[in-house]
Amino acid sequence: MSLSYRQPGVVLTDRRFTVPLDHDNPSGETIGLYAREVVASRRAHEDLPWLVYLQGGPGFGANRFVGKPAWLGRALEDYRVLLLDQRGTGHSTPANRQTLPLRGGPAEQADYLTHFRGDSIVRDCEAVRREVTGGAPWTVLGQSFGGFCTVSYLSLAPEGLSAALITGGLPTLDGHADDVYRAAYPRIERKVARHYDRYPQDVARARRIAEHLLEHDVVLPNGFRLTVEGFQSLGIMLGGSEGSHRLHFLLEDAFVRTPGGTELSDAFQEEVQALLSYASHPLYALVHEAIYGQDDRPTAWSAERVRGEFPQFDAAKTLAGDGPIQFTGESVHPWMFDCDPALRPLRETAELLAARTDWRPLYDPARLAANEVPAAAAVYHDDMYVDTTHALATARSIKGLRTWVTDEFEHDGVRAGGPRVLDRLLALAHDEA
Repeated sequence: MSLSYRQPGVVLTDRRFTVPLDHDNPSGETIGLYAREVVASRRAHEDLPWLVYLQGGPGFGANRFVGKPAWLGRALEDYRVLLLDQRGTGHSTPANRQTLPLRGGPAEQADYLTHFRGDSIVRDCEAVRREVTGGAPWTVLGQSFGGFCTVSYLSLAPEGLSAALITGGLPTLDGHADDVYRAAYPRIERKVARHYDRYPQDVARARRIAEHLLEHDVVLPNGFRLTVEGFQSLGIMLGGSEGSHRLHFLLEDAFVRTPGGTELSDAFQEEVQALLSYASHPLYALVHEAIYGQDDRPTAWSAERVRGEFPQFDAAKTLAGDGPIQFTGESVHPWMFDCDPALRPLRETAELLAARTDWRPLYDPARLAANEVPAAAAVYHDDMYVDTTHALATARSIKGLRTWVTDEFEHDGVRAGGPRVLDRLLALAHDEA
């Protein structure tokens, strides 16, 4: 039974669906999906076309909007919107340290998680679409990892789409995870340099915090062991439109004097644990590198291995000199499964996924080259999370895809730019620009 309720300017309806865990075995085990239907109040009784939104990640449920902020208000002018919690996230059947042991041991858990990539998400969308629209195609809006899924959608089930819109999410079609991170570290270094240019006082502040962490065993209130590598990973903030400013405010109040000497303040620790914990989105850590797995090579902790090719990211070596501490970005490392209490029970499962070699292809270059679905993508110049060179190469591989390359926004442009970003993509996709 669906439940409808109201927020300012919108009518919301909770929708629940049952889909196969493995779409190749439709009579086997099933899992639940949750989605929130959103329609403008004044159009609630109209027969509108549908737009399904695929959240970035992996591992995050769809945005919990109040009213119609960001891009949603523009979408509701023309569409009935479905905010899908992708499998394993949000109100869909969860996959985390508490639930995965129901599968059995680490081997069974790893096998289960192989069904949580973009190809399965696309097939979920198709099952949901047939139930929601009665078989009519719909528009998909994919942000970041949701854009990766959208390219899989164009590869696997283009007949389900009336249009495809992508924001900051054109993946490499055939690159290994090593290629992704080899391109990422120099890009991250540029973002860090810009941060220090804006806030030169943060050079000394970051060095002081790193020195403290190398000399002290710091355990945050939630049990997260804060190492210097964990501190460096706060650089993930630098990929967002406000991230540099938020990082600056975090660094400026890091220490407090106590009877026992100078310590990291409670306020600093509280904010850091919220930023670093994977308790709310463990799938991000578990399958982040697996979203690049397509050939017979394991991902094998790619970000950690490739980091070794860039010694400037070694904080201990940096502190031996007088250079600035390098922050890191969107990457997952083995030490996270030792430091984060939400991930510790899943360390062996993560190791098995990192060693896996039997990943299926996520994209079909031949089908993309023959694409007939109206499609448009926002490509953010020097995006910290998605390599622009890789994105534009993929754009050239998709027939008819039109791109808007801009340096006006960071990776979160669909939130920061809201209606204007979506309006531009709709115009491009439908050849109205």
